[in-house]
Amino acid sequence: MARIILFGGHGRVALLTSPLLAARGDQITAVIRNPDHAAEVTASGATPHVADLETLDEHELAELIVGHDAVVWSAGAGGGDPVRTRAVDHDAAIRSMTAAALAGVPRYIMVSYLGSRRDHGVPPEDPFFAYAEAKAAADEHLRGSSLDWTVLAPGTLTHDPGSGTIAAGGSDWTVVSRANVAAVIAETLVTPGTVHRTVPFVDGDTPIAEALAGDADAS
Repeated sequence: MARIILFGGHGRVALLTSPLLAARGDQITAVIRNPDHAAEVTASGATPHVADLETLDEHELAELIVGHDAVVWSAGAGGGDPVRTRAVDHDAAIRSMTAAALAGVPRYIMVSYLGSRRDHGVPPEDPFFAYAEAKAAADEHLRGSSLDWTVLAPGTLTHDPGSGTIAAGGSDWTVVSRANVAAVIAETLVTPGTVHRTVPFVDGDTPIAEALAGDADAS
């Protein structure tokens, strides 16, 4: 049994991840912003914890993280507002990394996206620009930290059913179901070989456990 803290606990991917973790006996703390989402989070098998990631400092976040075995960051501002995107996807994400170190919880999984990098190529006038900038900087900060990090970089998300199979290690920008992303998160938590690796992936033909144990892009 592992104790997992999942930031962004009411997100679509998170709500698919919690049942997978709960089914194998893990205990999940799902951090959410809106108390109205608590019942849905509870139904997914997680314990909701209401907190505003935009206002918590590193020490307050560390108090949430301490006692867990791993951090999964699946939170996001959802795009649209560049200021809030920066506040959540960059500032709060980086504070959570500092907090994980303060709490003595080195295992940290970042859910990013395929193509997240400093030279992302998104023009400044594109509405996606603020998100691309924030994620690239946060991912880079995590890779430079002392944490036992993994950056998961899924392609374009769909609502398709999970196949349990992916293609990992490539750079082709194609699709992946949210259910498969959830399964990748769950498998990454029990796959030590993913530590200090960036794993780009899309839907494919390789079983997830086999894909994670094999081809991943070291960074």
